[in-house]
Amino acid sequence: MQDVVQWLKDHGDLKIIDTPLDVELEIPHVAYLEVKRENSRPILFTKPIYRAKGIEYEMPVLMNIFANREVTEKIFGKHPDEVAQGIDDLLKLKPPKGLKAKLAMLPKLFSLKNVFPKRMKGKGACQEVVIPRAEVDLDTLPILKTWEEDGGRFITMGQVYTRSLDGSMQNLGMYRLQQYGKNRLGMHWQIHKDASHFFDQYQRAGKKMPVTVAIGGDPLYIWCGQAPMPHGMFELLLYGFVRNKNARIVKSLTNEIYIPADVDVAIEGFVDPELTEIEGPFGDHTGYYTLKEPFPVMDIETITMKKNPIFQATVVGKPPLEDKYMGWATERIFLPMLKPMAPDLIDYYMPENGVFHNLILAKMKTLYKGHAQQFMHAFWGVGQMSFVKHAIFVGEDAPALEEHEALTEHILNRLERGKILITQGIVDHLDHSSPEQLVGGKLGVDATGEEAAAGVEMLHTDAELLTMIQQIDERVKGLKQYMTHTKNPICVITVDKQQSQKYLISKLHSLSPYIKLLLIVDEEGNDLENPYMLIWRVVNNIDAQRDITLEPFIAVDGTNKNKHDGYDREWPGDTLCTREVLESLRERGLVEWDEVFAQQWGLL
Repeated sequence: MQDVVQWLKDHGDLKIIDTPLDVELEIPHVAYLEVKRENSRPILFTKPIYRAKGIEYEMPVLMNIFANREVTEKIFGKHPDEVAQGIDDLLKLKPPKGLKAKLAMLPKLFSLKNVFPKRMKGKGACQEVVIPRAEVDLDTLPILKTWEEDGGRFITMGQVYTRSLDGSMQNLGMYRLQQYGKNRLGMHWQIHKDASHFFDQYQRAGKKMPVTVAIGGDPLYIWCGQAPMPHGMFELLLYGFVRNKNARIVKSLTNEIYIPADVDVAIEGFVDPELTEIEGPFGDHTGYYTLKEPFPVMDIETITMKKNPIFQATVVGKPPLEDKYMGWATERIFLPMLKPMAPDLIDYYMPENGVFHNLILAKMKTLYKGHAQQFMHAFWGVGQMSFVKHAIFVGEDAPALEEHEALTEHILNRLERGKILITQGIVDHLDHSSPEQLVGGKLGVDATGEEAAAGVEMLHTDAELLTMIQQIDERVKGLKQYMTHTKNPICVITVDKQQSQKYLISKLHSLSPYIKLLLIVDEEGNDLENPYMLIWRVVNNIDAQRDITLEPFIAVDGTNKNKHDGYDREWPGDTLCTREVLESLRERGLVEWDEVFAQQWGLL
């Protein structure tokens, strides 16, 4: 991995685009469409330009590094399940009995010496070129603007290195960073993150906080930056465990932060604890914009880099994206760390159209009544799992969790109102659906055990049922039923929303013999023939306490919320591509798409 581009050429089927493309919208749009294809590839843009300022960059932009499962596995050098097995073995390590057992343990213990980062003397390759404070200009980096409504250009694959006030703890996080002018960056570390906790320490002490942002180097650094490590553990320990070699780190030139010696670019500086600036909007990985909000600001002291650096970036928005494959590795590797809190857990799965924190599916051994509910509370109390909004648990007799059709059928045949838990807890900073930020409704579904006793009394066709509903409320515009052969068919309707949907649900009481599970979405922006994006929409848009009712049937209001729902926050918009940009790229032969593809992934 010393030469990431060459490695991707040899192992990742690297796609190279030599056409000059704008860092604003054009490059991100190409990467966005590519990663949605069946066999997506990493892309190197060799001639990025900043058209608005007439800048032509010599520094290439590398995107979609984690383009598919195959290349992700190659980056790790092994299947993530092998890494997980190593963690599981370590967690189960016991004092050896007898000489033979002690000798057998020696190789395992010896390999652990490679876990700890190794501090190097002198400068690293990342410090071959040094740009002093007076000459710092972020415009010299090909920083991207992904979406038309973004508040500016954002570094999207920055490795943010911080340390606690007393220097006892170090952290590597992956946060978006908004460019403010030539020498300042917005620090979007959310309130629950370790870097934010460190910031609180500096703020209380009235001291400026040192930060170094690294870009590039081994792609595994990026994965480590988003890995849900326990509080206080430096993420580069995980790098050493996976690679079985020490991360080699060097001291920043202007602060005490240590970073990997082989990154391509390092941006050093300090964060003033008394200063914040409005950050955003930004089209995030939820597929929605996160709105303007004050965040700390980093003043840059220096930028260092390799002699021929590569600028790594990612694109976020509606799924699927490369975080699908990063999340897959995380999911597999961290399974052993969940099992001590939930020892009868068999497996779990976070589908990408649930944008990870919005939906988790888990398989477990059920040993007693209420066991699944016990697991729900355990999940909601464990690290980053506490941000999960919707959790569905199945028994060990269920199909594999990634067998979507079979698993959905299994769940719907066991869905009962009495086995649904709705409660309240912490939610992700990016969640937009809850009435207040950071706290919202949680949904737990126990789909373990035997099949439900009864299904619908009579199944109507879509046209028949739509006519019946429209006779009650003409604002219902469309209807489609899914999984009609199960005990709980899914009935999805689109509406022209003029009031709270609780009124509609109450008016449909007479249709309860024909409906078991009702999902409501807005007519605008939703396609009843696209279940992938319907799941994405609904799990993004609901707060379980407000939007799920259990009488006269299970009903879920997945519409955009407004004053009719008692929602006082600003509701964000979808991330949408700019049609003119897509058409221009298609005319130049740089992307392939049509209206069917655009509809499939909600591009426009």
